[in-house]
Order: sequence, then structure tokens, then C-alpha cells
Amino acid sequence: MLRISEIFGPTIQGEGAVIGQPTVFVRAGGCDYRCAWCDTLHAVDTEYRHTWAKMTSEEVMAEIERLSGGVPLTVSLSGGNPAIQQFGELIEMGKTKGYRFACETQGSVAKDWFAELDPLILSPKPPSSKHVVDWDQFDACIAAAGDAPRVLKMVIFDDRDYDWARDVARRYPDMPLYIQPGNHTPPPPDDDDAEVDIDGIMTRYEWLIDKALADHWYTPTILPQLHVLIWGNKRGV
Repeated sequence: MLRISEIFGPTIQGEGAVIGQPTVFVRAGGCDYRCAWCDTLHAVDTEYRHTWAKMTSEEVMAEIERLSGGVPLTVSLSGGNPAIQQFGELIEMGKTKGYRFACETQGSVAKDWFAELDPLILSPKPPSSKHVVDWDQFDACIAAAGDAPRVLKMVIFDDRDYDWARDVARRYPDMPLYIQPGNHTPPPPDDDDAEVDIDGIMTRYEWLIDKALADHWYTPTILPQLHVLIWGNKRGV
């Protein structure tokens, strides 16, 4: 059984390597991290586990097909951390029907089903998260992906995060890299209508662009969180 916080869409992917693509999201319940600025506590904190559904892979696939009208598109596995669960059966089932699967994870748990993704999005958490990355586990996730596309995506809040992200990029020079300013006004878990400081986010976005260009750091694609700019903290889009 899979622990599912929510399944929603179709909407567009709001960030990273597949930004703008029509997507159905399967948000897993549960996470091995507790980031200081987490914006999906309803899918992370066990206080909300009573809201998570226990579903078989067949039931999850049926909901994906219902939402998409049976027309294949990208399915994004997110969380929480989807890597703490076994999504291999769902991916195999969906791919036989023409669906594509992407997964975003912090790189703390390696799974053999990473090799079936298109792509695996590895998002190590910067110092502002209050976590320390286990780079051996992170490398194990890269190895588990095999020949599947792999990309890096990092959220940046401040100068320390920025310097850390540059170090990570030097560690993995062959992986496509996406960076973005963090949402410094994440929603309370029970209030998806909480106001977002868009001006603050855009100020941080401009700061990040200016800083990278001034440093001649031309490797990353620098993006905002598009879904936050469009829908704020509203859940399910």
C-alpha cells in the first residue's frame, strides 16, 4: 500500500527541469526530513497522517487516468519524500499506458525504480533547511538512476545557500542544474489561502539572477516557482 497525501491535476509543473509541462501530481505522505521552511507540511508531518490515504498502485493509476481523461502526460511523484515508498509497480503500470514519470527527492534514499524515471530530480537541501546532506546516500541515488536522465534542483534563500549551491554544482559538473529562490512565506498546513509575499519572492529572484551573473556562473537555469507566482499557496495546483 502507498501512503498518498493527495493526487491532483492536470496542472502545470511549476519548477525545475519540466517547468510548464502539463502534469498530474501524486504527492506521497511521509518524509525523512523536516526542513525549516517546508511548504508541504501536510504531506510531511505525521500529525497529518490521518489525512493520508492508503492506496494500491492500481487505485493510484486509476485516479491518474480519471484526472487526465485517459490521455498520457507527465506524472510527478513528489512529497514529502516519495523515495521512502515503493512506486516501482505504479511506474511500470503507467509506462505501459504511455505515461511519463518524474520524481523529485532530496537524495537521501536510493530506489531501483529511479532507473525508470524521466527524469529523476535530485534536490539536496541547503544549509537554511537545517539539514546536512549525506553525500554517500546522494551518490547512491545517482547510481540507482542508471541511464535515466538526472538533474539537480536547488532552492536558495541567502548567501550561505548560494555558496553551498556553487560547491554542489562543482561536485556534479555533468548534471543539468536548476536553481530558484525559495518561498520565504510557506503556507501553514491548514491554510492554503495564506497570503504570499510575491514582491519579496521577486526581489530574491532578481538578487539570485544578479549574483549568479556577476560571478560569471552561467551553468544554472535560474527559474522562479511559477506555481507560487500564479496561484500563491493554494493547494492542489
